[in-house]
Amino acid sequence: MPIKRLWQSFKDAAGGIKYAAENERNFRIQLIFALLVFVAAAYFPLKISETLLIVIMVFMVLVVELLNTALEKFTDLLKPRLHYYVKAVKDIMAGAVLLTSLGAVVVGVIIFLPYFIKLFR
Repeated sequence: MPIKRLWQSFKDAAGGIKYAAENERNFRIQLIFALLVFVAAAYFPLKISETLLIVIMVFMVLVVELLNTALEKFTDLLKPRLHYYVKAVKDIMAGAVLLTSLGAVVVGVIIFLPYFIKLFR
């Protein structure tokens, strides 16, 4: 792949993330939480394995939200908004985002809780 095409691919990908950040409220909320989590990870003396798990979980939530957004836009093109299957697909993807987010919260609590307890003792 020529370097110019590779650079264009990166620009296109960044444009997709920018689109989601500008147009999707949930993605913006998740970006804010990601920033807070990364600040906490930088503040506390986390083990490498804890930091790695935090980074993986944060990016997993953001990626699943981007997939959810893309699938929602795609299904809106294919079928009218009120069609049962479109609603089912959107609900399933929203469920995937919810489960991923809940998993990230559980991991975050398990990792950060001992550090917060030490901080407030």
